[in-house]
Amino acid sequence: MRSLLVIVLVTVAVFFVIRLVPGDPAVMVLGEHASELALEELRAKLMLDQPLSAQFLSFLKTVFTELDTGNSIKYGISCRKLVLQYAPVTLALCGIADHLIRVIPAFTSGMPVFWIGLLLILFFSVQLKWFPVGGTGDGTAISLLHALILPAVTVSLGEIPSLVRSLREQILEVLDADFILALRAAGLPRKNIYRHVLHNSFVPALMLFGVNVSYLIGGTLVIEKVFAVRGIGTLLFDAISNRDFPLVQAVALYIAVFVVLISLITEIAAHRVNRDL
Repeated sequence: MRSLLVIVLVTVAVFFVIRLVPGDPAVMVLGEHASELALEELRAKLMLDQPLSAQFLSFLKTVFTELDTGNSIKYGISCRKLVLQYAPVTLALCGIADHLIRVIPAFTSGMPVFWIGLLLILFFSVQLKWFPVGGTGDGTAISLLHALILPAVTVSLGEIPSLVRSLREQILEVLDADFILALRAAGLPRKNIYRHVLHNSFVPALMLFGVNVSYLIGGTLVIEKVFAVRGIGTLLFDAISNRDFPLVQAVALYIAVFVVLISLITEIAAHRVNRDL
């Protein structure tokens, strides 16, 4: 129920927030020198000449009947198709970064993630020429993987400090628990004690993973712009700059649904693990 409420609130917020941005979307799309007739036709096409309540009802109808937010103003095709087209690159970047988080030491605490990206570009791309400065390669899987390594390292370096700090605090809390002290007093081998520590730290770590996915996606969207990776982040920034509000709504809505689903799955898994332990 809570997850559904979050999705509904995000849907409402996305619709109204994008319309609070100053400026006429029709002018932004057609330019200041467009004729008044062309502007009026575009406003009618986008329902901008209708009351806000009518626009909102039409938006809700499209979302719930078509699982879409309409056609992109810039690209002229379904926003859902555009998001699905760009999503694999973003998901691949998140996946690689998630694996790197577990193996890269935490030495980037306090560094802005975009600044880390610029430093890595200067050293590994400009100086050593090991990786491309940006883009997603020539279209092959190997080329895409090679192009995503540096952005993924950047995202993982930005996420590592908070993850390591949180996991350390959880493990220390379990180590200080009364049952661990009792096990030590009973003379249980250290290996068996550590097994109990890991079991009791697993649920908090699993919940932390669910939260980390949200931050991982947010960091990935910014890094895509830094490295000129054609993923959902680039699609979102382009849509914002072009006042392509159907596409902005689609990206925000689908990301919100994805994050909510990940959180819900994590909570269910943590509940089952906690019950079995």
